[in-house]
Amino acid sequence: MRWLVLLAFGLLAACDVPAPTSQVPSRPQSASTQPSSQDARARAGIAARQFVSVVQTVEPVAEQECRRLAPGAYCDFQIVVDDRPGQPPNAFQTVDRSGRPILAFNLGLIASVENADELAFVMGHEAAHHVLGHLGRTQQNAAVGAVILSGLVALGGADESTVQSAEQIGASLGARTYSKDFELEADRLGTIITARAGYDPVRGAQFFTRIPDPGNRFLGTHPPNAARMEIVRRTAAGF
Repeated sequence: MRWLVLLAFGLLAACDVPAPTSQVPSRPQSASTQPSSQDARARAGIAARQFVSVVQTVEPVAEQECRRLAPGAYCDFQIVVDDRPGQPPNAFQTVDRSGRPILAFNLGLIASVENADELAFVMGHEAAHHVLGHLGRTQQNAAVGAVILSGLVALGGADESTVQSAEQIGASLGARTYSKDFELEADRLGTIITARAGYDPVRGAQFFTRIPDPGNRFLGTHPPNAARMEIVRRTAAGF
C-alpha cells in the first residue's frame, strides 16, 4: 500500500460525508478551558495511529470484497489524506486517471470520529461505493438526464444558451435520481466490510447520527439518518 497526501482533487466523488454537528461548539471556549498545544498534539497523535490501524485492517477486507463481488474491477485501493488544516470533516470515494479507486479522508474527519468503529464504518462505506460501481452509474445517470432535458428544451425552439442551461440542470437531476438508493446500498455493504474487518458496524454507524439529518427531501442526495441506521442494524443482525 502506498501513501500520498491529497492536496487537490478535482475528480467527481461518489459521495461525501458532511461535518458532524457535534463538532460545532455552541460558544467559544475561554482561555482557561482551551486545550494546550501539547494536548492537541497528543490527541492528533492518537487519531493518526488509530487511522493507520484502521486502514491496515479494513483495506485488505475491502479489496477482498471488491474482488469477490466485482470480478475484473480495479480493486487496489489507494488511501489518501488531505492535510489542509481547518477543513470541515469529509471523506469520499473517487478514481484517479488510471481508474484506480481512491478513498480520501481529511484531517477533520480523522479527528472527528469518536472511536475506531466509526472510522472503520466510514471507510467501509466509501469502499462500498467503488465495489458497487456507484461512481460510474452516477455519471451515466447524469449523462442521460442531460440529453433528455436539453433535447426536450431544444424541441421547444429554445436558443443555444437555454439548451446548455437545461443540459446542466438535467445532468444534476440525473445524478440525483438514485443517489439515496446508492447510499443505502453502500451502507449495507459497508456494514459487511466493517464486520469482516473485526469492527462493530452498528456502533460505527453512530457517526451518521451526528451529521445533519437530510430527512426525506425530494431529489435529496442522502436518505434520512434513521433509514441508514435501520439498514445497518438489519444487515448486522443477519451477518
